[in-house]
Amino acid sequence: MQNQCAAAGCSSRKSDPQPLFRFPRDPSRSKQWAESCHRPDLVEKCPEQLYRYYRLCGKHFEPTSMTTDAPNPELKDDAVPTIFDDPNQSHNGQVKRSKDTAKDKETPTNAKKKVKRSEEEMVKEDASEEDEYKQYLKCLFEVVLLLGEQNIPPTCPTDGKTDALGSSNFQALLEYRMNSGDEALKKRYEVNEECCSSEQLQRLIEMCEKSIRSKLVEEVKQSGFFSLLTDDPVKISGEWYFPVFLRYIDQSNCQRERFVSFLSFEGGVDDLAGNLLSEVEGWGLDMGQCRGQAHTFSGTHFKKTKAFAASLIEKYPRAVVSLRSTQALNMTLAASMSFPGVQLVIATLKKIESFFSQTPLLQVDFEDAISIFYPDKEEKVRELREICRSNWTRRQDVFEVALELIEALLLCVDSVHDNEDMRWTDQVTHSALEISKSLADFEFIMALVVLKNVLTLTRAFGNNLQGSGADVHLAAVGVKAVVQSLKEVSDNIDVYHEFWNDEAVNLATAMDIPIKVPRSFLRKHPVEARTLRPESFYKEHLSVPLVNHVLDEVTHLFSDDHLMTLRCLSLVPAVIEQHKSTEPEEACIQVFNNDIPNAGTLSAEMHCWWVKWSKKGKDETFPSSVQETLQAADVKFFPNMLAVLRLISIVPTLPLQESADVTFKRFKMYVESTPDKFKSKSLSVLNLNHDVGLDLDSLVEMYVQTYPQCPSTD
Repeated sequence: MQNQCAAAGCSSRKSDPQPLFRFPRDPSRSKQWAESCHRPDLVEKCPEQLYRYYRLCGKHFEPTSMTTDAPNPELKDDAVPTIFDDPNQSHNGQVKRSKDTAKDKETPTNAKKKVKRSEEEMVKEDASEEDEYKQYLKCLFEVVLLLGEQNIPPTCPTDGKTDALGSSNFQALLEYRMNSGDEALKKRYEVNEECCSSEQLQRLIEMCEKSIRSKLVEEVKQSGFFSLLTDDPVKISGEWYFPVFLRYIDQSNCQRERFVSFLSFEGGVDDLAGNLLSEVEGWGLDMGQCRGQAHTFSGTHFKKTKAFAASLIEKYPRAVVSLRSTQALNMTLAASMSFPGVQLVIATLKKIESFFSQTPLLQVDFEDAISIFYPDKEEKVRELREICRSNWTRRQDVFEVALELIEALLLCVDSVHDNEDMRWTDQVTHSALEISKSLADFEFIMALVVLKNVLTLTRAFGNNLQGSGADVHLAAVGVKAVVQSLKEVSDNIDVYHEFWNDEAVNLATAMDIPIKVPRSFLRKHPVEARTLRPESFYKEHLSVPLVNHVLDEVTHLFSDDHLMTLRCLSLVPAVIEQHKSTEPEEACIQVFNNDIPNAGTLSAEMHCWWVKWSKKGKDETFPSSVQETLQAADVKFFPNMLAVLRLISIVPTLPLQESADVTFKRFKMYVESTPDKFKSKSLSVLNLNHDVGLDLDSLVEMYVQTYPQCPSTD
């Protein structure tokens, strides 16, 4: 109908000299136009549908209804069609006829046949229009999904102004398709002079996002139990958002971890926790099936994240808080501290990593600086150089390594900042200066020394957590010893702090760094500045709270329920073979009595399981992880063991198998490589889940059902 006149009996088309005019959006005038056309089917349609699909040609309007001063004829705002072939069609009490058409004489029978035939033709035309519209939507969805997969922003940043699609990537791809012969887009462009508005584009993206999330949630629900994981909040369009992942075991007993959404992280602590939980519950998941949660507790967002974790476990007690395997334990503990000195250390380590990744030449200078500080220790130099060529700022022993490298680091960045040979850009020299200022600050030195000494107690424990099934089982058994060591330090903090202070002072003296209380503290407490000694300050504001924080976090992250789940790793064949003198720990496994097929046969089945794996044949290799065990051929004959192993495998503390770690790597790449102005809350879901197959026809049907009366923006 868009290319021809909608009036009954009128044959005018777009190619004719007479212009075609859209039906008005105003409901009253739209009704007048429809009644004037002598077509009952038009009267039943809503104004938005008439505006989108139907046109009237210029010969149905009085010349006075049109403007004459414009290059092309335009209707006045109050124009109403009055000139039609049917003498019985009236408007406002007046009857008018076309000046150049005589009335045809028809019998009643012929007239009925003509009307019936006309209605059938209109039904066919409507069906054809609907098919064309759906094909047009399908083209749009294809382009949106392509942009999402390639992480290409559909539109240019507009600083809060309306998106200009004319120069956007989205519009460019639509034009490319039209030039390649896409008839659905061509027709749309010819009628509306645009293929898609910015409002409709946003709807398309949101529809894809919701469809992907619905598909992921359905897959999780079919698999049963799951864990909920988050990462550091990300800033998008000036607001903070909370990335949320789901970890589960699919029907093939393979680990899966998927990015689900960015949730708004704005607002106060209490309100935010409730809002986040409400949004997660709104996805349709059975939260009673949530068996674990893990979060990245960064210092600046620590309270908010902690409140969300607490609200989740309060409502769903079996959603046990645990460590996330993608982060080293010591870095997790340090990042969760809000103490200024610790935050300075964490921020500086991030700057160092970014700084040396800019060019290999900086790395060469750094290695040369290491050689200068260890002139007679070739083995030590070789070891430190190897460490520096890896992601050493994310290691369990990062603080110990940093102390060994700090003098070489300072020499290197000072040399870059001096830039005597003019090799470096202003940006590089500025970055070097910022790092140099941090390294030469006594607050940084003191915090680094305390972190190194305290987290030495958790380093071996953290390494085991990232190891094999046997290593993690060993860590679960030995966590009490770690807690006891931390308590011993806390109880004797005066003695330990004295040693730490001496170490920091000696290092600062060697580096010519003034030993003083942070200036930021002195500004806020000018009275105390006169008598406050640095040693006393750092004990009260750093050593004591830091030790207590680590002790609290280790106790919190490794609760009794969490540890009992980890000790169920005694079911892993390699662990059974290693400890064949004792059977698996039944007391721990009975935690899952309500989640297994037949709790009554658990003891007997577990004994058979232990007998099967306790004897190792020559050259036989046993599965060493939960994931390998789940893929063992015989596991299906042990239904209770299979259920328990599936539950253990979703615990966030256990490392992901390589194939399941793809989503998190994509997420990190998206966050780190996508410029802030191009980050998108909705488009990120498409990018990080581009391998989730979406049915285009289903998307189109969903869109048509969701927006049935919004063609003006379509």
